[in-house]
Amino acid sequence: MRNYRTAIAGVAALFSLCAYAGESAVPLGDKEACMQGPLAEFGQYIGNWDIRDSQLSKDGSEWTDAAGARWNFVCIGDGTAVQDFWMPNDGPVGTNLRTYNSESESWDIAWTTEGVPGFAHIGAKQDEHGNIVMHYKSPIPTPLRRITFFPADADGWKWKLEMSTDDGENWFEVYRIAATPSDN
Repeated sequence: MRNYRTAIAGVAALFSLCAYAGESAVPLGDKEACMQGPLAEFGQYIGNWDIRDSQLSKDGSEWTDAAGARWNFVCIGDGTAVQDFWMPNDGPVGTNLRTYNSESESWDIAWTTEGVPGFAHIGAKQDEHGNIVMHYKSPIPTPLRRITFFPADADGWKWKLEMSTDDGENWFEVYRIAATPSDN
């Protein structure tokens, strides 16, 4: 597991640096390479997005608007992976590296964010409705978390974070996102 995390960390760091440094050593920008077969599951989100978000109050009584964000998705390595850059207006920047595992027919995702050591390993699978459902593999958060990406259309897409306090028997939504295409 340690070697896996080290490898993912190295690859993510390389792609992150090259993506914004303009290096040509890492092929970027060819969206079509991530629009074939299962890669299209996350490939549909490639682009730059403005995020309107809201969160459930701690007492669960109301939804309040959050600060918003930008979220940019890119195709890397001629269809090797989809990487995104989460840039909230009021918090730490983060990145996901998403690779499709054809043996398990699911996604392996490495997430890291500024100020948190290491990576979270997340698994994801598209369901029968076209939603991509993500579950943390390690470290396992307390309470449990589940993230769902809903299919994109010309106007954007939606996303939700749910938590469970009873080992996944019941889930309650605590954070939601509405993404619209960015002018930037």
